[in-house]
Amino acid sequence: MRDFIAGLIALGLFLFALGLVSTLRFHQRTRERERRKLEEAGRTVLAEVPHREGLTLFVANDTHFYWGDTAIPQARIKLVRVLINGTPLASYQARRYPSGDADNSDSFTDRPEGIAHDRWDVLIRTDTTDILVECGSIRERVSQELARRVFDSVRADMDRRDVSETTTPAP
Repeated sequence: MRDFIAGLIALGLFLFALGLVSTLRFHQRTRERERRKLEEAGRTVLAEVPHREGLTLFVANDTHFYWGDTAIPQARIKLVRVLINGTPLASYQARRYPSGDADNSDSFTDRPEGIAHDRWDVLIRTDTTDILVECGSIRERVSQELARRVFDSVRADMDRRDVSETTTPAP
């Protein structure tokens, strides 16, 4: 009798593990299909940022960055800044815009989450609005790497645009 109960428990655990594996595979295939659709549309996934509701993608094409459903025109980006717990850590301002904007970009209020979890965000300022890319407070280095990837991508595009505008002769 004891062996029969142990066998039922083992079978139940096996079926539970099999259910977990199939659920994970389903979500992986869904992400792969979404990624493939984005790539077919000419977009590149720069970062997959986990949130409570799932993943939010930071995506780019030739003219825009996309943070979830928010489109950010690359040509209108004036400033990009990495924030840790709401405090600026690194900043880059486009040379093609006047520099009078650099000091007042800390417009997002801090949400204290304790010392154990540093919150990493990237502020992207355009000439019309501010967009906060919330990279989260997941384990040490994960959120930091996501914020660094977003910041570096936006900064590289801004730098490329600054260089191309200064080398292109005016008509």
